[in-house]
Amino acid sequence: MADPMLGTTLLAVPVTSLYGALNALLTIGLGVNVSRVRTKLKVFRGDGGNAGLIAAIRAHGNNVEHVPLALILLLLAELCGGNSVALHVFGGALLVGRLVHAFGMLKNSPVQAGGALLTLLVQLGLAGYVLLLRPWG
Repeated sequence: MADPMLGTTLLAVPVTSLYGALNALLTIGLGVNVSRVRTKLKVFRGDGGNAGLIAAIRAHGNNVEHVPLALILLLLAELCGGNSVALHVFGGALLVGRLVHAFGMLKNSPVQAGGALLTLLVQLGLAGYVLLLRPWG
């Protein structure tokens, strides 16, 4: 799509944009939760040794650590012409994995491991998909 004001061509990446925005909202929500727990406990530096605050910090931090790689891979797959349905499957699975992982972290539930595994499988699957899609030239 051309931008008449700039005379440039803009790349349309609707799938990555969707899952980027949804994962950003999740990350923001997890960050707000850290602030909420800190305020409630009056612990403004470190974790105060509080298990709930530690879980909130790590749920947010883990999301920040894992989502960018997956979104970069999703973007690369989309730019390399990946199938829209496949991209939505990867993006949706990433979001579900991150939601399940965060829930498990915050509620001290074993489903956390399932969310972590799903995230890892999405990252591995996307890496392989990008390698299959990329032009070999």
